[in-house]
Amino acid sequence: MLDFIYYPVSAVLWLWHTAFASVLGSTSGLAWVLAIVFLVLTLRTLLVKPFMAQLRFSRALAEMQPQIQEIKRKHAGDREKQAQAMQELQKESGVNVLTGFLPIIGQTLVFIGLYHVLRSFQAGHTENYVFGAGQVQSFLDAKLFGAPLAATLSGAGSSFGTIAAVAIPLMVIAAIATHFTARAAVARQPAPAEGAAGSQARIMNTLSQWVFPAGVLMFGPVMPIAILLYFVTQNAWTFAQQHLVATRFSGDPVAK
Repeated sequence: MLDFIYYPVSAVLWLWHTAFASVLGSTSGLAWVLAIVFLVLTLRTLLVKPFMAQLRFSRALAEMQPQIQEIKRKHAGDREKQAQAMQELQKESGVNVLTGFLPIIGQTLVFIGLYHVLRSFQAGHTENYVFGAGQVQSFLDAKLFGAPLAATLSGAGSSFGTIAAVAIPLMVIAAIATHFTARAAVARQPAPAEGAAGSQARIMNTLSQWVFPAGVLMFGPVMPIAILLYFVTQNAWTFAQQHLVATRFSGDPVAK
């Protein structure tokens, strides 16, 4: 059903693993670790332009707040006219709401694809999308500091100590990185406006800073170590990208 996501994600992962395995060896766990890391880097590189478009959208939306509040005051109680006036305002300002969601949509689709592809590496399977039987077994044998990349903390069994020593630090790092990435993003936002829109913004800020990091800790035990590695890499990129944009383009965060 979602093969249009699974095959491209599998193909990019295959390309990076093939490249690193040619240097490190087909049985190298490090080749799989690097393949996952570089899958994230490939995705986020492709999403740089949508990310900048998202910044333009956020800046434009903040500048439009006075007009938005005026529309709500002028058409109070008439949602249809409010929506029509908002659409006209967005059109005049060159604002496309979709651009604000493209990076999130892209990251979500890749996460779904990667999670499915990695969970599809099963013992006895002869293939997995673009991967052959040899690479399927190679992934199942791959380890990070002695813990299988395919292993989960909840299913560790007798290997709990070895897997916990890798999974728990990754979970904690991912949760902390999620919190500080969200915290940095919130700190750079304009103060939330009064009213319903402001309340929604404050709720989203609270969710991103506290609930989402807690979710990483809550669901981390059922996530394969490879997915936890994906989360850590993803958040490291996001934090570095936000810092670069804030420092290099501080005068104009929507710079070319």
